[in-house]
Amino acid sequence: MSLESIGVSPEIAEPERPRNRKRTSMLTLYTRRFLRNRGALIGIVILALLVLFAILGPLLSPYSHTDLDFLALRKGPSAEHWFGTNGSGNDNFAQVAVGLQRSMMIAALVAIGTTVVSAIVGATAAYFGGRYEKVMLAIIHFMMVIPNFLILAMISNDAGGNWLVISLVMIFVVGWFFPARIIWTLSLSIREREYVHAARYAGLSGMRIVLRHMLPNIGSLLVINFTLGVVSAVLTETALSFLGFGVKLPDVSLGALIGYGSSTLVSAPWLFYFPAAALTLLTVSMALIADGLRDALDPTSAAGGRA
Repeated sequence: MSLESIGVSPEIAEPERPRNRKRTSMLTLYTRRFLRNRGALIGIVILALLVLFAILGPLLSPYSHTDLDFLALRKGPSAEHWFGTNGSGNDNFAQVAVGLQRSMMIAALVAIGTTVVSAIVGATAAYFGGRYEKVMLAIIHFMMVIPNFLILAMISNDAGGNWLVISLVMIFVVGWFFPARIIWTLSLSIREREYVHAARYAGLSGMRIVLRHMLPNIGSLLVINFTLGVVSAVLTETALSFLGFGVKLPDVSLGALIGYGSSTLVSAPWLFYFPAAALTLLTVSMALIADGLRDALDPTSAAGGRA
């Protein structure tokens, strides 16, 4: 006897099979939450424009940042010199573009270096504990109370303003201990999780457990530390160069340009306002991106909306 003969439709009789739904990855969820944050999108757009300006600016300018135009000494913005010139005849547009490029290179290198160093130091100190933890915490607490800016100024001044030396000093002297202290605190609870104990019982080495099981579980914190580290590095480099301890000629940076422009703020304000505007846009964009990442990676935050 068929189903049709008793008046039952085959579509009704057969139970509906569950459809295979694709599981949304965590990266997709985080990306959706991040893209819903208008402030973060504005920060991305501003940062992208600054990167394009730093890369293409020196190529678009008819002058390099070291060329001298003795017929246009400290002239305001014009069709020939878009951002004006300084007292030596250097094109301010080219100098701001190269200065932004140098500041961004320093910031990226310092942010990556401090994030890696602080993550390894903080997580290994929490995992291994004992004497190693006491020694690392003693070093961290000692570095937190000494005047690091003065040490950084003396070392960078002796290095002749070499931007690479400045970056390395900012990584290993002033940049890593504050985030390392935070990561150590967070790692204390992670080392007691079941998956860490299971990895230890499976015979994995301590460093492998730290790198493959502990650090990935604080990845959101590391991403936020990186973005905030860019802002911190830019401001530190700017302060050093402003005081004369940072990047020196023939290299230029935003801090060096702002330091020079501050002395001519009345007579030639364009020498101050253009690099200051580039610095402000860079720090604001990174702060907006950091806020967006924090909201996107925090499951308790309602700022990113529902995924």
